[in-house]
Amino acid sequence: MRETVLEAVLRSADAPSEVQRNRFAAFLKKQYGQEVPLRWEQDPALEKGFRMEVGADLYDWSLEGRLRQFRERLEQLNPANESVIPLIREAVRNWQPDAAPEEVGSVLTVGDEIATVSGLEHAAYGEILQFSSGVKGMVQDLRPDRVGCILFGGSEAIESGGIVRRTGKTAGIPVGDGFLGRVVNALGMPIDGQGDIPSEGYLPIESPAPGIIDRQPVNAPMETGLLAIDSMFPIGRGQRELIIGDRQTGKTAIALDTVLNQKGKGVVCIYVAIGQKSSSVAQLVENLKHKGAMDYTIVVNAPASASASLQYIAPYAGTALGEYFMRKGRDVLIVYDDLSKHAVAYRTLSLLLERSPGREAYPGDVFYLHSRLLERSAHLSEELGGGSMTALPIVETQAGDVSAYIPTNIISITDGQIFLESSLFFSGQRPAVNVGLSVSRVGGDAQTKAMKKAAGALRLDLAQYREMEVFTQFSSDLDETTKRQLIYGQGLMRLLRQPQNHPYQQHQQVILLVAALDHVMQTVPLARIDDFRAGLLQDIETRNEALCRRIDESGHLSDEDRETILKLSREFLTRFQTEAAEKSGE
Repeated sequence: MRETVLEAVLRSADAPSEVQRNRFAAFLKKQYGQEVPLRWEQDPALEKGFRMEVGADLYDWSLEGRLRQFRERLEQLNPANESVIPLIREAVRNWQPDAAPEEVGSVLTVGDEIATVSGLEHAAYGEILQFSSGVKGMVQDLRPDRVGCILFGGSEAIESGGIVRRTGKTAGIPVGDGFLGRVVNALGMPIDGQGDIPSEGYLPIESPAPGIIDRQPVNAPMETGLLAIDSMFPIGRGQRELIIGDRQTGKTAIALDTVLNQKGKGVVCIYVAIGQKSSSVAQLVENLKHKGAMDYTIVVNAPASASASLQYIAPYAGTALGEYFMRKGRDVLIVYDDLSKHAVAYRTLSLLLERSPGREAYPGDVFYLHSRLLERSAHLSEELGGGSMTALPIVETQAGDVSAYIPTNIISITDGQIFLESSLFFSGQRPAVNVGLSVSRVGGDAQTKAMKKAAGALRLDLAQYREMEVFTQFSSDLDETTKRQLIYGQGLMRLLRQPQNHPYQQHQQVILLVAALDHVMQTVPLARIDDFRAGLLQDIETRNEALCRRIDESGHLSDEDRETILKLSREFLTRFQTEAAEKSGE
């Protein structure tokens, strides 16, 4: 029994007959348990049928409403195991128009990708609303007299006073193996011109992060193929490692090299582009295709031209795709490029929804914005299949300021950061990793024993070199020991330079580290180190293929293997120097 005074408004193109009025009155008494006054209003737009509003309830018996109900019934059919024709025939035979009320509202205001709606008393946060124009929106603001929602389409077709329906569903994205190798938007729709994608399910874009019991420690490496990272700041499967630095310092390049390095390792890669230029994303996709990496990669694109709403949900949609594979026991690598633009998109929506601004005009829940996203990356327990999702979020800084609002927030959520320095980048040191400010908090536990043994005191040696380099700038008279230390450090820095799109295999990294840290390259001129490195790797791979295979497969480096590498390295050094002397003599 409803305590409020109800009134029914019946709308149709033609006035109802007395018999029809009596039927409506009887229906209302049965539905609401009381006599409900009935008032008729003419609506020429309604075709063949009636539409009745009772408070917030809507009964749509118009031709449009019946067709919509029938379409929804057909969409619910699941022809997975049988032919679709008998299912459609049965659906048509047994279908009856629904007499249950819909909770509908009306549009109060619309503009700037935001709509305010009245009349939806029971709408839930995150629920999808359907506008009469076909545009969908998501509830993001709940107030006593209205709800605010963000729009996933153009607002031009939405008019003030238009009908808005609740769907009872939360925002979600279709998932399935068919998404591999495809480029989709934030709603999961293909945008690569290769046709529809067969889906195997539908997952909400927002879901709770795995609990403590559902996780296991990070204990398997996620190799990037970059010597500077794998040796000093290793990343484990299930880890969240932040890539941070100024604009144009090689952040995306590191993430893409990591994707390329997963070829043949059974890892599903997801690249989420947020607010990027369409030309940049197109070039990235072409590069991945050229390298054969699109076979195991999904690109989720919400470009700079997309609405703030789509940029806001893009990383959550990408994570939902990743969770589908993770729950199947697979390993997933997801790149968010970048979360700075994601925070800006959320700030835009929050200000338009009239939320109170905080520091730098960001809303108060901007920390929760990213924590609920990144916490979904995990290494699941064996009971849940043992799958993992490794996150590489990217954040752009201004003038190297890591103490800004968004960078500090995300640094506190992640398990370490790789800091890229502009001065190193422009000096030719690429990847431009700052050894002092970069750290991996859990990846060392997942690092292979071979890499641990080979890397040795690399970080310490580089730190000493950087410190010595600063002091020697003010001194012209250096002793021989200091000079040797400087040459050694310069050689290490040169060794860590690596061309883009050329990730190293594990045995290659081990060979280079063992040779370098034993001062084998000490006498090689800086300008010839690149040639020496390429020649050394080719020589050892040719002369002792079994050694390389053993390191890759076992992840161990025995003392005998280490001595073998040193012996082969010194032999190659002798030949390298002899050839160089002969060329210079000519």
